[in-house]
Amino acid sequence: MRYFPYPIAGDETMTRVPETAADLDEFRRWVERKASAGEMIGADTETTGLDTFSPAYRLRTVQVGDARDAWVLQVEYRPEIQEAARWALLTLPRLVFHNATFDMLVLDRHLRVPLATLAPKVTDSKIIAHLFDPRPLHEGGYGLKLKELCARDVDPNAPDTQEDLAAVFRSIGETKDTGWAKIDINHPTYLQYAGLDAILVSRVLPVLEARLLKAGVRQSLVDFEHAVMLVCAKMERRGMLVDQNYVRPLVARLQEEAALHAGKAAKYGVTSVNAPKQVSAALVGMGETLTETTDSGALKVDKEILQSLADVDRDWVRIGSRTPNPLADAVLRSKRAGKWAKSYGVAMRDRLDDAGRIHPKINSLQARTARMSISGPPLQQLPSGDWTIRRALLADPGHRIFSVDYSAVEMRVLAALADERTMKRAIAEGRDLHDFTAELIWGPNFTKKHRKMGKGVGFGKVYGGGAATLSRQTGAPIAEVKAAIAAYDRVYPGIKRYSNKVQREARGHGYIVWTPVGRRLPLDRDRVYAATNYMVQSTARDVLCQALLDMDEKGLTEYLLLPIHDECLGSAPVDVVEEVAREVGAAMRMDFFGVPLDTDPEVGGRSWGSLYMKTSDGKQYDEALRAREDEWYARMGLAA
Repeated sequence: MRYFPYPIAGDETMTRVPETAADLDEFRRWVERKASAGEMIGADTETTGLDTFSPAYRLRTVQVGDARDAWVLQVEYRPEIQEAARWALLTLPRLVFHNATFDMLVLDRHLRVPLATLAPKVTDSKIIAHLFDPRPLHEGGYGLKLKELCARDVDPNAPDTQEDLAAVFRSIGETKDTGWAKIDINHPTYLQYAGLDAILVSRVLPVLEARLLKAGVRQSLVDFEHAVMLVCAKMERRGMLVDQNYVRPLVARLQEEAALHAGKAAKYGVTSVNAPKQVSAALVGMGETLTETTDSGALKVDKEILQSLADVDRDWVRIGSRTPNPLADAVLRSKRAGKWAKSYGVAMRDRLDDAGRIHPKINSLQARTARMSISGPPLQQLPSGDWTIRRALLADPGHRIFSVDYSAVEMRVLAALADERTMKRAIAEGRDLHDFTAELIWGPNFTKKHRKMGKGVGFGKVYGGGAATLSRQTGAPIAEVKAAIAAYDRVYPGIKRYSNKVQREARGHGYIVWTPVGRRLPLDRDRVYAATNYMVQSTARDVLCQALLDMDEKGLTEYLLLPIHDECLGSAPVDVVEEVAREVGAAMRMDFFGVPLDTDPEVGGRSWGSLYMKTSDGKQYDEALRAREDEWYARMGLAA
């Protein structure tokens, strides 16, 4: 047995590393005592990296511990220790991990500890922390990382095991990415810090739970989030097939497109499209007026500003309010193609399991409003109508892709929460909300520009955008935008009253928004106007998550691939896909405070992109017949 003592908050803790059969017997007796007492035990894993499903991926250690003692089991290449670790995880009745989805999927795949068995007895301390304050530490929050939480609540000198190990990696000539696989499994710092994470998470959990209870967050919400985490973990485990014959040339094409537009930018003196100072200086030199600045005082040239200068909206559709600035257009297109090549193309080319599938990480509880995110690759960031990247992701052989999304869910949630009767009536009558709004404000002869303006004002209520943002997005003068906002408030007075009410209540609760499910959302004191945005986005997210649980109860999770904003993507065998899509749509559909949340099931072909490939008459292209390569090249400005 190897021993690694370490003081935490004045207490001597001990990490043990079993080496012999007798050591393992001692470990088993410790587990049996803890299991008999029903204690909550901290747990963690050390692996070769983050790409859990890579063919070369390895689980190196499994560690469990309480507030004073930890055991590090070196499972890599040690069958007898693997069996002891598996037995312990199945025997212990209560476990706490920090960021549990990652560890549970590692253990499910690499130690044969079934996800369905492990998840019901797991508490995720990161979920508990998020439910108290979802803001990261650098944005004024309480903290979400284990080190941050332990420094506040356990010991100010609690080690940052990730960063300290990164220093060890550098000392052996490895990087933060490669060190996890290359460090000697017997390195003392590696073993000690592995054990300390199990001890630290054991110590911090009761403090976090007590704080959450004192804040008034209900246990039912804690249970809800853990149930959602499990459904998302099942989807992540399933993954999606990647069409490698499409992806490999796609990466090259995107890189070529990025270089093409970078060359255009270079003609205006911009040698790097990712250098804001160069871009802003060149734009000013071309006669553009830039007024917004970053926190450091530099001129801001973010995506939104560049889109305004290039005269395109978020969907890359011409606004028609000005002559497009060619530099802004070139920078936007080069950066987009470069990002798509690296973040999507390379990820889908290089991060596959041995079955040719990619497993995007589904972060079920992520943003300030609790909205989900997807990483590796970040599929929720794809433009709403573009098929280029989606075309690479396939249903299983003999399956077809389906998608079910809500119809204008944020606006309907807002109408319900605000009890805005005019808007609720329009929804009940099946009216197009944006047409209806434009008609109320500008009359029956409203134009497409009016519709876009009314839609932008409505989404500004949901997403927190102001007049300046809407002016950039639509190209309309600021005075016209302000007039539209005032008119919107007149035709939908309930929205304005509700917004004022939510802000007033937030101030009364110490700048905290409380959502209908009892979620606690702290506000920045200088952004109280975001209260409505937080309430609506968070509630819409919870609507989707409740639908995920309802689908899981009905046995539909096996068909689900990804939750993306207000959409569920799935695949099913050809002979039942229409029926499955209808069942998913029915499970998602609900009545929310008297407002119907309708769904729109759609069945495509083999690829996700097939849902976005439309002919002029609205019919879908089958990607096997219509790759549309010539159109793709033409859009890039390259020869086929």
